[in-house]
Amino acid sequence: MSSPPIVLASTSPFRRDLLARLGLPFETANPDTDETARHDEAPGETALRLSEAKARAVASQHPGALIIGSDQVAFLGGQVFGKPGTHDNAVKQLKAMRGHTINFCTGLCLLNTSTGKIQIRGVPTWVTFRRLTDNEIENYVHKEKPFACAGSAKSEGLGISLIAKLEGEDPNALIGLPLITLCEFLRNEKVFVI
Repeated sequence: MSSPPIVLASTSPFRRDLLARLGLPFETANPDTDETARHDEAPGETALRLSEAKARAVASQHPGALIIGSDQVAFLGGQVFGKPGTHDNAVKQLKAMRGHTINFCTGLCLLNTSTGKIQIRGVPTWVTFRRLTDNEIENYVHKEKPFACAGSAKSEGLGISLIAKLEGEDPNALIGLPLITLCEFLRNEKVFVI
């Protein structure tokens, strides 16, 4: 019996590159989902809700497929650090995060469009930022332009130089796709990487 098609509900090149590491054939689809947090929604709940919403957004175009949705929210207490969008916002975020430990919660959803079965989990990564100087922050933002990365910290690039310590169960979660959890979800669907 052949495996169902796998669809990554994301246009992120970072998530696409991570999924490609598993060596499974897949296609990508744009989930075109409003990523606005709801009033009084906890950041971890936002990541879970949006990961499911992204998977569901493309489900009707991919019957008989396994759809992967993922979303990430960075937060410290009640302060959420989204995608900065601009240089000034990225600088502002990094100044607020320096010297602090930020929770980057990555929501992961695997939706089987044949059965309707959903697997969903939040995978946290705690990132402790160095006490960065204003000059280091400006240089980093100028060189990396991390405007589409939650919290302005592109750890797969120069952002690694901003970090004092990482703690989490999956190093890929910080980049946006927790592969350890995804492999577990796929095995539950009888899709095996090895």
